[in-house]
Amino acid sequence: MVTKQFKGSPDEADLTRADSLAREIFSDVANKWALLIIEALGEGTLRFGQLRDEIAGISHKMLTQNLRMLERNGLVERNVHPTVPPRVEYTLTEPGQALRETVHGMCDWTHRYLSHIVASRRRFDA
Repeated sequence: MVTKQFKGSPDEADLTRADSLAREIFSDVANKWALLIIEALGEGTLRFGQLRDEIAGISHKMLTQNLRMLERNGLVERNVHPTVPPRVEYTLTEPGQALRETVHGMCDWTHRYLSHIVASRRRFDA
């Protein structure tokens, strides 16, 4: 994922501005794969393969790109153990854990209102 480089202070970050750092960060983390990775890592440290197994349908490439983006934004920490082959583990940082609370709430909301949404879609699509 390539993101533009924000020029200015974090105080100037405003979600309503197209060139804001806040919007860039929001855009990075508000995608389905990032949200699912954050939710999966909320249970603890996982290796790459474990994460891929946890998140049905994610490709190797998408998992790699999203983990790099989350690491770049300071939400995920990557720990490489000097073994053969190298063992790489991923853990949420403190800001990542704080974001996970919001993501977990979104997951709860989805479960709570799923039947309502399904019924609404049926009415709409009829």
